[in-house]
Amino acid sequence: MNSQKKSKWTTLIIIDSQAVKNTCNASIESKGFCSYKATNGIKRHLAVDTLGFPFFTYLTRANVSDDQGLIEMLTINIDYFKSKPDDIPLTTILLDSGYHIEKLTTDLQKVYPEIMTKIRFEISPKVSKQQKAEKGLSGFVVVPTRWVIERSNAWVERCKILVKNFERTLVNATAKLNLCFIRLMLKRIATHEI
Repeated sequence: MNSQKKSKWTTLIIIDSQAVKNTCNASIESKGFCSYKATNGIKRHLAVDTLGFPFFTYLTRANVSDDQGLIEMLTINIDYFKSKPDDIPLTTILLDSGYHIEKLTTDLQKVYPEIMTKIRFEISPKVSKQQKAEKGLSGFVVVPTRWVIERSNAWVERCKILVKNFERTLVNATAKLNLCFIRLMLKRIATHEI
C-alpha cells in the first residue's frame, strides 16, 4: 500500500518569485535590495496551479532569498498540507534551479516533520544546448511547465498598480496582488457562463 501511495504524484504546484521595484511611497518595512536582479524593492513569491492561478501568495523585502521566501510562504500555509488526507494524490512542487531542495526539505521538516510524506520538490528541466541544436533552436526556449508561472507574473504586470510597489506596507501590497488574481479569476468565470 505504501509503495502504491508513493507513486501517485499528480497534484502540481509551480513556485517562483519576482523582484519588483519600490516607489517613494514604500515604507522601511518593505525596502530591500535583491542583488541578483539589482532591484530595490519587494519580492513576490507565488505558488500557482497548472492554470496559473494562485494556491498561495506571499510578499517579502527583495533581499529575502527565494528559499527563505518559499519556506515562510509554506509555513504560513502549512495547514493546507496537514489537512490533506493520506489517500489522495500527493503534491509535486516544481521549482527553478535557483532553489536548494536540501535546505527547503530540512527547514520545512522542522515546521512539520511529515511534510515530505505529502510533497516532493522537483527542479524544472532546462533545454540543453544539444536539444536546442537537434531542433534547430537558439537563445531562449520555453519550458512549458515553467512558462505557466511566468505567464502568471505577466498577468500581474497588466494590473498597472502592480508594475511597481506603490504600497507603504507588505500587507497592503499583498492585498493588491490578491485582488488582481481575484479579478482575473472572476473574468475567466464570467466568460464561461452561458
